[in-house]
Amino acid sequence: MLYKKKSPLLVFVIPGLLFLTIFLYLPFLENIKNSCFDMTSIVKMPGSDWKYIGADNYQKLLTDKDLMVAIANSFKMMFLTVVFEVGIGFVLAILVMNIKKGQQIFRTIFFFPIVISATAIGLLFKLFYNFNGGMLNQILLGMGHEPVNWLNPQLAFVMVSIPTLWSYVGFYFVILLTGLSDISDDIYEAAEIDGCSKLKQVGYITIPLMKSVLATCVTLAVTGALKIFDLPWVIVPNGAPQGLTHFLGTYMYQVTFGMNNYDYGSVLAIVIVVMGVLISKAVGVLTAEKKERRV
Repeated sequence: MLYKKKSPLLVFVIPGLLFLTIFLYLPFLENIKNSCFDMTSIVKMPGSDWKYIGADNYQKLLTDKDLMVAIANSFKMMFLTVVFEVGIGFVLAILVMNIKKGQQIFRTIFFFPIVISATAIGLLFKLFYNFNGGMLNQILLGMGHEPVNWLNPQLAFVMVSIPTLWSYVGFYFVILLTGLSDISDDIYEAAEIDGCSKLKQVGYITIPLMKSVLATCVTLAVTGALKIFDLPWVIVPNGAPQGLTHFLGTYMYQVTFGMNNYDYGSVLAIVIVVMGVLISKAVGVLTAEKKERRV
């Protein structure tokens, strides 16, 4: 036993628990209470009493078409983050791990987008997509083609997804590279002596030994997709065009602070939390089942 007497540990645990209780759990419970009242009087008649409406806001969820679009986009982003953010990060980590000289340079280059503010990246790509004078249309004009409205209803989701995915590849790259560094070189050397190619080494050695790290990355990617807000909001505020690029975070923000509908915004916040908990648990169960089968 590292510590025979556990009571002194409470001195360090209790402050953190109090902080979470005051700034996370109590506000969440207050949010649940607010979702059962009509809070529009905050704007119309400040200081007036709220009207109790029970589960009316929750019933509204079932007929909210914009919410359905936001949920669909969030699920699409979950899939894309796993495939592209984790997938590309894994490929880059393997490639960099096999570089003997200048490895630190590539680590810095691939991690650099994480250092840049999401708002700055969003503004940068918004300038790229600008119809009049944007970089992409300038290139098209230089090649003799007509300019394109990159944020039209057919392309908007794709154009928002590209910078969102690109900005977080470096995050998973660093996590996976750290996991790769924990695999002993002796295993790869033994496999190479037995005639195992580099590609086969990835399939038979790297992936099996990295499953716990990959499972962590998948969980972070899936839950992170539910929290996307700042970058899409800068590129296409209010879910433009026609609300087709709304995610759960952007839609909740628009309803709460754009429409001043605080009670329904509280319900949307609860939906995001519940979905985050359920999805993370589901991912955890699936990865746990795979581990048990492997054992």
